[in-house]
Amino acid sequence: MNLPDLKKARLRTKGEVKFLNAKNIKSDKFKDKKYFIRTYGCQMNVHDSEEIKGILENLGFKETTKVEDSDIVVLNTCAIRENAHDKVFGFLGRLKHLKKEKPELIICIGGCMPQEESVANRLKEKYPFVNIVFGTHNINDLGTMILEANKEQQIEVYSIEGNVYENMDYVRDSKYTAWVNIMYGCDKFCTYCIVPFTRGGQRSRKMEDIIKEVNDLKEKGYLEITLLGQNVNAYGKDLEEGYDFATLLENVAKTNIPRIRFVTSHPWDFTDKMIDVIARFENIMPYIHLPIQSGSTKVLKLMGRRYTKEEYTRLYNKIKERVPNVSITTDIIVGFPNETEEDFKETLDVVNICKFDGAFTFIYSPREGTPAAKIKDEISKEVKEERLQRLNELINNYSLLHNKEYIGKTEEVLILGPSEKGENKVYGYTKTMKLVNVNNAENDIGKLIQVHITDAKSFSLDGEKAIFVKN
Repeated sequence: MNLPDLKKARLRTKGEVKFLNAKNIKSDKFKDKKYFIRTYGCQMNVHDSEEIKGILENLGFKETTKVEDSDIVVLNTCAIRENAHDKVFGFLGRLKHLKKEKPELIICIGGCMPQEESVANRLKEKYPFVNIVFGTHNINDLGTMILEANKEQQIEVYSIEGNVYENMDYVRDSKYTAWVNIMYGCDKFCTYCIVPFTRGGQRSRKMEDIIKEVNDLKEKGYLEITLLGQNVNAYGKDLEEGYDFATLLENVAKTNIPRIRFVTSHPWDFTDKMIDVIARFENIMPYIHLPIQSGSTKVLKLMGRRYTKEEYTRLYNKIKERVPNVSITTDIIVGFPNETEEDFKETLDVVNICKFDGAFTFIYSPREGTPAAKIKDEISKEVKEERLQRLNELINNYSLLHNKEYIGKTEEVLILGPSEKGENKVYGYTKTMKLVNVNNAENDIGKLIQVHITDAKSFSLDGEKAIFVKN
């Protein structure tokens, strides 16, 4: 089978997107069979896995947490960093041995990784025991591919049209919180990012379909939804209807579902209208993830981020001033090709200005096919690791300072399940996305409760269920 020309496939023109109903194939062919799924990467991958689970369970499979007991294994992969690739190929070595013991085992590799040409070719040439290779655009075809699985490897890693499918049968990981895709792909083309090449150009869902999904979730008892996209702020720009993310956010808020979040935002598209909507509706949570990536304007230009250090900090301050009690976190990449010590100090300077509530920090990982991968990099691994350590120490200090401000306060917390911090503890999140471990609230899983905060660490809070006595 010849692999598709991915470069041509990426050249999607406006108007090719089709809005279709998902296939949702029902079958009892695999009744009493078990599936194992492992997810790598971002929230989008996690939500994709909920769709994959729906496909598998429609075919009769039941989930198992033990790969040895499975009849089908699905690895839903990420292409953002090299270590994600290493983990997947390492696990494939284990599956190769398992396949020798269980020749009928069906092995599937999906997600972003196979949509890199080098990975797709590697799977075809060196991993013939993998039965099915599919991309993020081809999840809707997975049921058919499984029903037709045989000894010949099936590879379907790109759809030129990049369709938007509605009415999928999700098997959601939670009964209380839910992801809601509002768009797929991205048109930003940051120079370090592989996403536009793996997930394709931006494709927004229609607003009426999103509102319907939110209302359905509300009727089922869900208390919190997260609107999901690679750049939610750009929502609607590819549609002819003329509405934007602020309009969508307002309409979702009017459903009166108790809690609304959204990820991820690009500073370039963050408008005053958005800020006003966030500030106006109490059910839009005062938590914003606003990736800066670097504090150096020079590096930001090399990254293709379309804003300066000063523009970012002005936006940050505007949000802080207009959204009461807002918590803001960020993403930062260390060691972008030829980042100087002065560039890195600019990043530390922004952290000191913004005093973020938290940050996801990474050492730059070159991705084949991106413009940044062509830049000669003369920064040593040791320098990058030392900078990352300094950055994390600073961010953790500010995280702890912010968290200590909660001690003695009573906060609304959505309790999600048993805590890993000990017996008789459960965990949940405040409106500002602070993780709280709560004593003696085992009967409150799936509820919004008031919690008295008793202690703070860099990454979490401790608390007791607040007891209110009526006079």
